[in-house]
Amino acid sequence: MLSKKCKYAIHALVYLTERYEQGPVQIQDISEKKHIPKKFLEAILLELRHANILESKKGKGGGYYLVKKPTDVNLMQVMRLIDGPIALLPCVSINYYERCDECKNEKSCGIRDSLLSVRDETLQILSDATLAKIVKRERQMKLN
Repeated sequence: MLSKKCKYAIHALVYLTERYEQGPVQIQDISEKKHIPKKFLEAILLELRHANILESKKGKGGGYYLVKKPTDVNLMQVMRLIDGPIALLPCVSINYYERCDECKNEKSCGIRDSLLSVRDETLQILSDATLAKIVKRERQMKLN
């Protein structure tokens, strides 16, 4: 399950994607429009900035903006950055692998084998879900 922090990060990124190449957006604006507590949002945006997804500009007309193209940022990246592992078990995680204490033989473990498939499918779906596609989908749904 996504943490509240991760959901907020995704909502903020979608909001910034809708304003891509229109200049910096103030934290207060994102906070009000997306109903995200301002202090919490500040920490999230800073984390996204450190990951080189966002950049910020200080002073009058300042705020945050996407540095990467919306087609180059996907849910998999954001979820890993904010929440860590995506895999359901540590023994199937790509970036956070740990051997399971209960497992005697990973190669013959049916549970691990099943969850490897779940992980692979999940990662494919999340990597295909770019910010650009999410915004496009939202716009299409508003038209229907």
